[in-house]
Amino acid sequence: MTALSSLEAARELLAEFPVVDGHNDLPWALREQVRYDLDARDIATSQAAHLHTDLPRLREGGVGAQFWSVYVRADRPDPVPATLEQIDCVRRLVDRHPAHLRTALTAADMEAAKAEGRIASLMGAEGGHSIANSLGTLRGLYALGVRYLTLTHNDNVDWADSATDEPKAGGLTAFGREVVREMNRLGMLVDLSHVAATTMRDALDATSAPVIFSHSSARAVCDHPRNIPDDVLERLPGNGGVAMVTFVPKFVLQAAVEWTAAAGANLRAHGYFDLDTTPEAMKVHRAFEEANPRPVATVATVADHLDHMREVAGIDHLGIGGDYDGTAFTPDGLNDVSGYPNLIAELLDRGWSTADLAKLTWQNAVRVLGAAEDVARGLRTTRAPSHATIESLDG
Repeated sequence: MTALSSLEAARELLAEFPVVDGHNDLPWALREQVRYDLDARDIATSQAAHLHTDLPRLREGGVGAQFWSVYVRADRPDPVPATLEQIDCVRRLVDRHPAHLRTALTAADMEAAKAEGRIASLMGAEGGHSIANSLGTLRGLYALGVRYLTLTHNDNVDWADSATDEPKAGGLTAFGREVVREMNRLGMLVDLSHVAATTMRDALDATSAPVIFSHSSARAVCDHPRNIPDDVLERLPGNGGVAMVTFVPKFVLQAAVEWTAAAGANLRAHGYFDLDTTPEAMKVHRAFEEANPRPVATVATVADHLDHMREVAGIDHLGIGGDYDGTAFTPDGLNDVSGYPNLIAELLDRGWSTADLAKLTWQNAVRVLGAAEDVARGLRTTRAPSHATIESLDG
């Protein structure tokens, strides 16, 4: 009998310990491409010409749970109703594909979905602008099923600094710390992707529950402000949190950082914004790339980040957050959601054990949500819902 190849072994492992992916922007792509017409982008069939994500490729990739991002742009004048539309999109997807998707609100729901052979579908709101400075809105999003809030997106909010904006608050304001405490009381995960390093440190000081980074990599490996500094990674064992490595080339490959800055400037010059992945914007992208060859990340590039993050934070604090359908480009071998086995095979070749990989793909993410639920059960017996406003705390 011949030994299994690394890729065959990876697929076997994922059959038992499937991927929990921390961030996928399919709902936003559906909004931008077809205005939520789910017939026009039926994910039950291959949508490879339009999307990184569909059900056949999720199955091929060994995905067992997905945090769907319910992202809206920070410059919208109506972020709350737009976020509700994103939530509605996720609910419609689950209702449309009950044989494949199951709503998950808890760690127990995730395990139940896996036992049924369905993909646990969770939601994360990407950017504190989605709550419009309202703790009541935060509670409303939780009631609708949102299980993490990324404190900022690319721009500051009134109470927290973003990694890619000019510092204003110096991290978290008093209201920002109250947002974190209220999230702890609810059992909503505090997501520190996109936030400034000062905000990461302030949130770790303020939280009583584990945090996540839903889609961030290591700043020591690729010096981009979206990535996690080592001193923050070193705090994860004490916090219990999980850093979920992202695949976005401009965050994992140093040569791509400068190229992406130039590509973004080109997009803006043509009237698009940096994250635009509409067909028209992609034509502009492709023309720029033809004239300026794109540095290409690979599976090994992402594995380098995971090797470093394991060394600094430890295997119990790592996960995966690909950011599919939220990025124009992907690494070779991780072209879409079918590519996760290639990453697991690379890590097997680097000597990662089955126990290590089970934690990376499934166990750590399930544990961290369960831990947030445990903290919330305790806090709800001692802490009433906060009535604080940004005016009362930061005014």
